[in-house]
Amino acid sequence: MSRTRHVQLAPSLLASDFADLGGALRQLEDLVEVFHVDIMDGHFVPNITLGPMVVEALRPRTERLLDVHLMVADPDRWVRPYRDAGADWISVHWEAATHLERTLSEIRKSGARAGVALNPGSFPDGLEYVLTDRDFVLVMSVNPGFGGQSFLPASLVKLAALRRRLDDAGLAGVQLEIDGGVDAGNAADIVRAGADILVAGSSVYGADDPRQAAQQLLKAALAAIA
Repeated sequence: MSRTRHVQLAPSLLASDFADLGGALRQLEDLVEVFHVDIMDGHFVPNITLGPMVVEALRPRTERLLDVHLMVADPDRWVRPYRDAGADWISVHWEAATHLERTLSEIRKSGARAGVALNPGSFPDGLEYVLTDRDFVLVMSVNPGFGGQSFLPASLVKLAALRRRLDDAGLAGVQLEIDGGVDAGNAADIVRAGADILVAGSSVYGADDPRQAAQQLLKAALAAIA
């Protein structure tokens, strides 16, 4: 079954100036549909980043979607606070969610899109059994916890294998998102491997001209499906 591809760039605010998050939104808002917000708790990953109050402060600053990635040890505790704060998409880690189907169901009941995030070493059998409502899978292409890491090439193989498995299970509507080391140089290969949503932090906000960097990355990604 063929899929209609809608490739998106999701700039990661983790790499932006935390003293001017509103400015980071304004800088790219007309180029993208979604912003990625990395939440770290100091337990599941070493660092601590943004709490619900920050997401709540961001919400009125943009009409774009907020894609909240919970890199936390107890995701069930935080689904509702981040949804109430304004998250449109919420992803939780397969490695952290003890009862994954229940957690995803709670996200969907809240009105948000639900995603399953996978660390580089994770490729669980049975993933298709918790994705019958056709949301998304977030593939980490670096080990989570720090921005600015290099892309792990094996992620391309993993993306392609996940895409085949989901399509074979009748889940062509499930989108694949990738996060970590994404830039204009590897965007085309990433899209060809099956990714629909490209999270990019340092390669965009760390560039001298973030708008130009975002445009170049989008151009490379979209060329892969032209």
